[in-house]
Order: sequence, then C-alpha cells, then structure tokens
Amino acid sequence: MLNREIIRKTEEFLKRKFDEAGYLNAEPGAKAYRLEHTYRVANIGREIARQEGFDETEMVIACLLHDVAYCEDLGEDGWKDHGRRSAQIARPFLEELGLAEERIRDICYGIAIHVDDEADFEGERTPFALSVGDADNIDRFDAYRIHEMLSRDDFLGMSFEDKRAYLGRRTARLRELREIPQGTAAAEKLWKERLGFYLQFLGKLADQLENSKEIAE
Repeated sequence: MLNREIIRKTEEFLKRKFDEAGYLNAEPGAKAYRLEHTYRVANIGREIARQEGFDETEMVIACLLHDVAYCEDLGEDGWKDHGRRSAQIARPFLEELGLAEERIRDICYGIAIHVDDEADFEGERTPFALSVGDADNIDRFDAYRIHEMLSRDDFLGMSFEDKRAYLGRRTARLRELREIPQGTAAAEKLWKERLGFYLQFLGKLADQLENSKEIAE
C-alpha cells in the first residue's frame, strides 16, 4: 500500500526542483522527458516492490528522486555523477519526511549507485537498493526507448545497407544485455520480458527490411 501523502510530498518536491531549474525550463522537451521517465521508473519500481515484498512507498520515493539532480546543469560529463548528486539532494528531504535513518541510507544508496554501481558513502547493495537501478534500466529498454533510439539515430535516413548493419549491431548487443543479472527475481522477469520484446521488434523490423529490397525466395 502506498502512503499517498508522502508520495504527494515527494512529487511536489521533485516538480519544484525541476521548475526551479533554469536550463530545464529553457528546454521544455527535456523537462517533460525527464519527468515522464521518472514516473515510468517509479511505476516499474513499485511493481518490483509489490512482487518482492518491499515497502512500496519507499521504493516509489527512491525512484521518483533517482534523477532529481537533473534540476542542476550537470555539464557535459555530469551524467556520470548524477546518481550520487541525486542522493545528496534527496537526503535532507527524506529526513524532513521523518523516515528512519536506516531506510534513508538504503534509499540514498540505491539512488547513488543506479548509474555506475558506485556511491560516495558506505552502504550495502541490498535487493532494495539494487532495484532502483533495475527499474531505471528496465525503462531504458522498453517501447518508448525503441522509438527514441530509432529517431535519435536517424534510422529512416540511413541507406539500406546501413540499416541492415545497424539492426545487426543492435540485436547482438541486446542479446548480450539480456543476460545481465538483476537484483531480484521480479526485476529479472521484467528485464527478460522487455529485452525479449525489444529483440522481437528489431527482428520483425529486420525481416521487413529484407522484404523491402527484393522478392523473397
């Protein structure tokens, strides 16, 4: 069960931080994307929490705040540290919520390590903490990201041969990623499902591409 009042306060805190970010306000598309991604991650995190018996409210809080550092201009390479910076921003707010210190530590550790599995403070890689990064990664390989990837890489603007090579590279990489272990059984199931869908989509796209050049034998 979610503590709706605490979730409401967390949403208000996140949106306020984003609203105060000058560079995000200058790029409405980036701001909308960051918020939409955050909500998707929070909903995935809640699904993992529900299946694993974690506190759903705490998991949703962690996922809502996992990218809060984007309220700051992180610079060209700042994305590498945005997990650690997000944890720093989140901690005072979590203390205001009155959460127990051990739960704050677990939430912040999960936020801190979600980018590169490294934190700037001591913590334990609990299944809960690992689930923040798992939820983030699961969203990175879902339907929205297929559209984003093809648009970003200008798939439609490629030559036939470049499209074929591109799909081959992406498919090979996804097969490798599909075998990466997740922190919980629930995340493992979701990960396999999302990567399976991604691979199926690219496979169908590759088949359609081959049928766009000549009569099939």
